[in-house]
Amino acid sequence: MAKAVSTDPGQLFVIARNPEPDSKLPYLLHMPLEGALILKARDTWPRSTRIYCHPFEDVWPADAEIIEETPVASCRRRGAVIDLVLDRPRNTRSQFVFTETRGRPAIFWQTQKAARAANPGARVPRRRALSETFTISVDTRERYPYRFSGRDVLVERATLQAGDYAILADGDILATVERKTLENFTSSLSDGTIAFQLQRLGEAPRAAVVVEARYSALFKLEHVPAGWIADMLARLQVRYPEIQVIFADSRKFAEEWTFRFLAAALAEATDRVQ
Repeated sequence: MAKAVSTDPGQLFVIARNPEPDSKLPYLLHMPLEGALILKARDTWPRSTRIYCHPFEDVWPADAEIIEETPVASCRRRGAVIDLVLDRPRNTRSQFVFTETRGRPAIFWQTQKAARAANPGARVPRRRALSETFTISVDTRERYPYRFSGRDVLVERATLQAGDYAILADGDILATVERKTLENFTSSLSDGTIAFQLQRLGEAPRAAVVVEARYSALFKLEHVPAGWIADMLARLQVRYPEIQVIFADSRKFAEEWTFRFLAAALAEATDRVQ
C-alpha cells in the first residue's frame, strides 16, 4: 500500500507520484541536496535509456503517495552533474546531467548503461562558451609567467594566496593552478615544502598542480632512489585527493592545460550562478 512521507524525507531518495494531474512526468524525485532538490521525472529509474526530468516548482507535497524510499550513500553536485549513490544491493549509481537541448535547459537522469546507449554528444554536459574576455591573475612572485598568447584573455599581476595562476571573483580565488618545472617539483617533494603548498591550494574551491614534464621522468632522476619521489607524490595525492596533479609533458602543453582548466572553472561557476 502506498504511504505518505513527511515534508522532510531526510537522507532518503524518495520516489512519489506527481500530484499534478495533467503532467507528462508522472513521478516526483526527492534528493537530499542543497536543502531539498525535487524533480519531476518520466520514470522511476533509467534502466536502459536516459529519463527526462524537470524541476518541480513547489514544496514537497505533505500527502505525497510514496512509491519507493531508499537511504542515500552519497549525493554530490559536481558542476553540471549530480552524482547519486543509493544504499542498496542493485541499481545503486546514477547521474543527473544538467544540459541544453535545442537551446533550452534540460535534465537527464542516466546510468552508465543508459549513457552508453545515448548519442555521444549527450554523455557530457554541454557548456556554453564564454562570450566575453576574462582575466587570469598571475602571482607577482611568478618568474617567466605564461603569456596565454592568442587567447581571448587579459593577464594581470596579483598577490595570490595559493597557486601561480588564478581566476578571481571579488578578490577571492575561484580556481587556481600551481605551475612546476620538473626540477622545482621534485625538490619540493624531497624537502616536504609541497605539502604546505597543497594545504593552501586545498583552501580554494578548485585547484590543481601542473608539471612541465612527463610522469615517467620521476623514475629517471639522478641521485634519487628509483620510485622514491613517485611514492612521496602518491602519499600526498592520497592526503589531498581534491587537488589534481597533471603531468603536461612540456611548458607549452602546461600553459594550454592551465588556460583550459581556468576557463572551464569560470564557465562552471557562471552556469551555477545563472
